[in-house]
Amino acid sequence: MKARGRRVWIDPRVAQTPDAEALRTQRGPLRFRELAVRARRVAGYLHARGVRPGGVVAALLPGGTAFAEWLHGIDRCGATLLPLNLRLATGELAFQLRDAGAGWLVHDAPFAERARRAARDLDVCLVPADAPAETDAVEPPFVRGDAPLALLYTSGTTGRAKGVELGSESFFHGALASALHMGALPTDRWLACLPLYHVGGLAILLRCCLYGIPAVLHERFDPADLSRAVDREGVTLVSLVPTMLAHWLDERDGRPVPPSLRAVLLGGAAASEGLLERAHRLGVPVLPTYGLTEAASQVATRIPGDSMRPLGGRLRPLPGTELRIAREDGRAAAPEEAGEIRVRGPTLMRGYRRLPGATEAALAGGWLRTGDIGVLDAEGLLQVLDRRDDLIVSGGENVYPAEVEAVLADHPGVGEVAVGAREDPEYGERPVAWIVAATRTPSPEELRGFCRERLAGYKVPVAFEFVAELPRSATGKLLRRALNARPA
Repeated sequence: MKARGRRVWIDPRVAQTPDAEALRTQRGPLRFRELAVRARRVAGYLHARGVRPGGVVAALLPGGTAFAEWLHGIDRCGATLLPLNLRLATGELAFQLRDAGAGWLVHDAPFAERARRAARDLDVCLVPADAPAETDAVEPPFVRGDAPLALLYTSGTTGRAKGVELGSESFFHGALASALHMGALPTDRWLACLPLYHVGGLAILLRCCLYGIPAVLHERFDPADLSRAVDREGVTLVSLVPTMLAHWLDERDGRPVPPSLRAVLLGGAAASEGLLERAHRLGVPVLPTYGLTEAASQVATRIPGDSMRPLGGRLRPLPGTELRIAREDGRAAAPEEAGEIRVRGPTLMRGYRRLPGATEAALAGGWLRTGDIGVLDAEGLLQVLDRRDDLIVSGGENVYPAEVEAVLADHPGVGEVAVGAREDPEYGERPVAWIVAATRTPSPEELRGFCRERLAGYKVPVAFEFVAELPRSATGKLLRRALNARPA
C-alpha cells in the first residue's frame, strides 16, 4: 500500500503543554518537556551510530520510561521501532531481527545476555538502553520520511510470524477515533499494565501523547497496584484482558470503584458473559473491545453507558472505521448472519514486511480479511463469535497451533502432532498437544523441555496426550475441533 507520510509525536505536544505530565511510574512523574529532551538525546545517539530514516531499531525493553524515551527518539530519527516480546525464546527473537532487517538492538541491562545470543551471527549493533544518558550526542537534522513508525510481529495460521508495518498515520487516526468514541478529558489518566511491546500498550503511549495526558505505566499487572491507582491516583482509563479483570475483581472483593474511573477497555480475548455480569453488578464500566495488530489496535468498542444484553456484544466501529461481514463466497452477509469480519479504514496496516503476496491477500479490495467470525445487527453493531479458527488465546497472548506443531514435529520421538485448546479457569485457554509417537514414546517432561528451548513459555503445551491416530476428515484434513472437545 502507498505510504501516507510521517509525523513526529512529541514536538507538537511539547509546544502546547510542555509542563503537563507525560508519564507516571513508581519513580514519579516525567513531564513532556523532559521526555522530549531524553528523546532528542536518544535520537542523537542513534544518528551517531548510523541510524537513518527507514532503519529498523529493535527494542528489548520492559514497560517503563525507557521504552517511551526510545520510542520517541527512534521516531525523531525517522526510523522504525521493532518492539520485541520479552517472553520470546532466543530463536524467535533472532528470527524477527533477521526478517525485519534490524540493524540495532536496544536492550535493558537484565536482557543483555539474551540480546547477545539473539543477535549472534547477525549484523546487529547492540545498544545498552542507558547509553544515551552518558553522551552529548548532537541531535540529527529532522527528516520527515515515510517509513513505518512500528513493526510488530504477529503469528499467522501457517506458523510463520509476519511483521505488521504500521505507519504513524494508523496510530494517529486510531487515537482520534478512540477519543471521539469514548471522549477525551484533560483530567484523564490512562493506566497501561499491558506490555508496551504489544500493539495495545504502544497505542496507549501514543494516544496519551496526542491527548496531552499522562500514561501511568505499570511494568507488570498487579491487582492491588491497579486498585491503588484507581482509588488514590486518579486513573480514569484502564486497558485489560479478561484474565486481568477477573483477578482485579477478586482483589476488590466487592469494593465499589470511584466514579472517576470512566472506562475499562477489555480486549485481547473473548470475555465470558459471567465475568461481564459480575463487573456490571459492581459498577465497573467495562467496554469490551475488538482489535487487531493489523488495525493499530482498537477497531470496535461497546458504547459507553450501554447496558443492553449481551454485555459482550453491541460493539460499535470507531469513527472512520467500516465493518462488513462476508460470507464464504465474499458477498455481504445479512444482519445477524455469521461470517468473516472485514475491516476498512485509515488505521489499517501498510502491509506485512517483505510479504507482498500475503499483504495483497489480506487487504484485497482495501478490506482487511481478519479471519475472525462475527455478526452485525440491524444497527451495525458487532458481536464477535469466534477468533481465528485455530487460534488459542491464553491469558491475552495469541498461540497459533501450527507454530507449536512445527517445533514438536522436529522432535525425533514425534511422528504426528496436533495442538489444540483446553479451557482453563484462569487463562481462558491453554495449549494441549496430541501426539502420535514415532519409533519411541518421549516423556512429557522431555517434550516440555524441548519446547521451552524454542518457544515462549505461554506457547508450551500444558499437557501432552499420546494417541494412536489423529482424527481427520475424508479428505485428510485434521479435525482439530474433535481434539479440543475431548475431556481433560
